[in-house]
Amino acid sequence: MKDIVIDIEAEKNEILKRYRALLRACKSTLQKGDKKLIRKAFEMALESHRGMRRKSGEPYIYHPIAVAQIAADEIGLGPTSIVCALLHDVVEDTDVSLEDIEREFGKKVALIIDGLTKISGVFDTNSSLQAENFRKMLLTLADDVRVILIKLADRLHNMRTMEFMPRDKQLKLSSETVYLYAPLAHRLGLYAIKSELEDLSMKYMERETYQFIKKRLNEKKTEREKFIRDFIEPLQKVLENQDLHADVFGRPKSIHSIWNKMKKKAIPFEEVYDLFAIRIVLDSAPDHEKAECWKAYSIVTDLYRPNPDRLRDWISSPKANGYESLHTTVMGPRGQWVEVQIRTKRMNEIAEKGFAAHWKYKESSSDSGLDQWVQKVRDMLKNPESNALDFLDDFKMNLFSDEIFIFTPKGALIQLPQGATALDFAFEIHTDVGATCIGAKVNHKLVPLAYKLQNGDQVEVITSSKQTPKEDWLNIVVTAKAKAKIKSALKEEKRKIADEGKEILERKMKSLKITYNSENLQKISYFFKLLSTQDLFFNVARGFIDMKDLKEYQASEKIVENKPQDKIENDQVQSLLRSIKTKDSDILLIGEDMQKIDYKLANCCNPIPGDDVFGFITVSDGIKIHRTNCPNAAKLMANYGYRIVKARWTNQQELAFLTGLRITGIDDVGLINKLTTVISNDFKVNIRSITVDSDNGIFEGSIMVYVNDTEHLENLIKRLKMVKGITAVTRFDSAVEIAS
Repeated sequence: MKDIVIDIEAEKNEILKRYRALLRACKSTLQKGDKKLIRKAFEMALESHRGMRRKSGEPYIYHPIAVAQIAADEIGLGPTSIVCALLHDVVEDTDVSLEDIEREFGKKVALIIDGLTKISGVFDTNSSLQAENFRKMLLTLADDVRVILIKLADRLHNMRTMEFMPRDKQLKLSSETVYLYAPLAHRLGLYAIKSELEDLSMKYMERETYQFIKKRLNEKKTEREKFIRDFIEPLQKVLENQDLHADVFGRPKSIHSIWNKMKKKAIPFEEVYDLFAIRIVLDSAPDHEKAECWKAYSIVTDLYRPNPDRLRDWISSPKANGYESLHTTVMGPRGQWVEVQIRTKRMNEIAEKGFAAHWKYKESSSDSGLDQWVQKVRDMLKNPESNALDFLDDFKMNLFSDEIFIFTPKGALIQLPQGATALDFAFEIHTDVGATCIGAKVNHKLVPLAYKLQNGDQVEVITSSKQTPKEDWLNIVVTAKAKAKIKSALKEEKRKIADEGKEILERKMKSLKITYNSENLQKISYFFKLLSTQDLFFNVARGFIDMKDLKEYQASEKIVENKPQDKIENDQVQSLLRSIKTKDSDILLIGEDMQKIDYKLANCCNPIPGDDVFGFITVSDGIKIHRTNCPNAAKLMANYGYRIVKARWTNQQELAFLTGLRITGIDDVGLINKLTTVISNDFKVNIRSITVDSDNGIFEGSIMVYVNDTEHLENLIKRLKMVKGITAVTRFDSAVEIAS
């Protein structure tokens, strides 16, 4: 292979040139001492990434500089973010530790870098882990929203420089980008970045279509530019005469949005008329903004006939992400509909740079829509009921949907996603209002719970103390908050009913002289093909299981008792025993020969390597591996000694086994964050699920994790106990508890 000659001197000059361009980009936000800090971060990044190269062959340092440039120039972030962007890969890819970062740059920078490091490996090919990891990524929102903004800058630069990557990597990154990062950018109000991410994803995922639309846009470019000039000229004259200072220009639609329109309306490229939008950006004083935008609207509609159905007023009611603009569609000079967007310079900057621009225009961002949205995400994360994939779907759905504005009877404004129902509105007001809602009055007319709300509706909720949430409500609501609250209420209701059923069952078993103990309850659940004893109690309370059914169970038990043990599927048991004994040893080695001998790990005790275990030959389920201290072990060994097989683990470290931990402690802000940091970062252990409950300051959580063996688990438990506020960490013995 021919060696590539690298001109080190030229590269040094190029690095400095890019660094100076970065300083120019963030000049407006720099305070005293900031430049020195950025220089320090640049030098640390340069030193840490020395000798590293990207797939293209370029020095690796080009990437962090570019990410910092995007953060400064295109998102409008300040010095802290520039420092974090320059250092965003050093902890993950080099010997620099978080402690080093904190020592040199302080706690804030270290926290953001920690967040960025945590979410760098967010995606896995396995969808449920991907969702769980995404959930963890959003937990970092609780620390700092800049983590997400810098991550978007990082992703944008990776997408811009992806041509040297292998095809499978291009497809993986593109699908991830279009699935999560583009809608995230949209929700944060970064429209320019959202459009570019969508276009770049399409470039790799739909190559031919992308190139086709790009080619057609170029072919019509001259014609389109002439049309825009003819449209703008008379407009500019009237705006000047009316003393309105404005930039008026044509903005081409993104390739992705043109493709979406072609798909949505099932039309060819030739029939997509709005290939561009006209934008009027006014230079207005803050207290004249609204009046001048409407004045400009009046001028546009005097010159060109508007489509009355296509007026969108996001100035009176801005979107949740802070977007403000007036949109109208008018008939152009050649009988063609043209979209016109009217906004001020301030509004335009917020539209281009999203949430980051709020910092510039507001002393405090506490009242911005994004903070409310981040709060909603946090509320959803705290809810132990929501399964990771449900959460991801709910979250994604909430990212994509446009908002509608609904008024309360007193005139307060509530924002909901499009498609939201009267029931969603009730839950948005308060959980108790939603739980007891029986209907609503929309604009003074009575409507059912499933009524889909329209923009501008005034809604009054009607409640009844007798009402409780129903299972079919989950099909009525669209907001993640309402879904989570309904699931939680249904689970609580089921638990109450099960408590009643428990008492009823106890009485019935007594009258049939069946001993009321956990062993018999398990047997009865198994007989009725129910997953847990809670399901059994619930079915009894609901009257699905009565005395007649219990007598049937009693009769079946007598048949089993009277049947000689050696006759129960004896041949099957013997053949399995023989298949083990034909090997060199009569000990079953777990972790080998899975193809030859079918065994499963028992749910009742979840064994992991290092546990003392034995095999039990079941009639229909092959060999089940139990821990020797399993709650069922004594009974199995006593009653079915001839079915017991000795077993031991082979040293297969790479196998991961699922086990459960129960954690209790004093509830504290960021406690979940500390726990997931220990589990995911310090121990590199995958989390399958987290269930958390907090009551009167006491924190109780169940965490399902994948570990290699008992030693691995013991070390993890030891480390978790050291987390401030944690009082106890114990391992689950029963999987029934986890499933219920």
